[in-house]
Amino acid sequence: MHLAYPTVVAALLFSVGVYGVLARRNAILVLMSVELMLNAVNLNLVAFDMWLRDPLHGGQVLTLFTIVIAAAEIGLGLAIVLLVFRNRRSVDVDRLRALSERASPDRAGDGDAGDGDGAGDGDGAGDGDGAGDGDGAGNGDAGDGARPGRAAAVEEAAP
Repeated sequence: MHLAYPTVVAALLFSVGVYGVLARRNAILVLMSVELMLNAVNLNLVAFDMWLRDPLHGGQVLTLFTIVIAAAEIGLGLAIVLLVFRNRRSVDVDRLRALSERASPDRAGDGDAGDGDGAGDGDGAGDGDGAGDGDGAGNGDAGDGARPGRAAAVEEAAP
């Protein structure tokens, strides 16, 4: 068999994987695209190992190590995706800018403002003073989305 066939297939697999990483927004699809890229590398390793007729089969051994590392990577990646989904109810990678926890919309009565204006998100009756007591009346903390009990910088509202 010629070396060109597996290298062309590997190049196509790698290209599809790169497209998936760059264009997809779903974290699970991004992980699948990374796996496609790793499989393209594995295909090249095995193809070049057979082409060079290595008596120790170093390419195939390295492929086994790559498969083990890919399995560990997918396990950790899915664990992170599940935790992010549990906290944020979304796995859209465009919305994930920081790994810090923010107030979720289902806890609207805890007085977290989250938008920096001190107007509060509790029940829509915020007074905009930013002083916030976290009582769910919409006064808000300091507008930084901090949870009650954490230190937050208090901003003065413009008159």
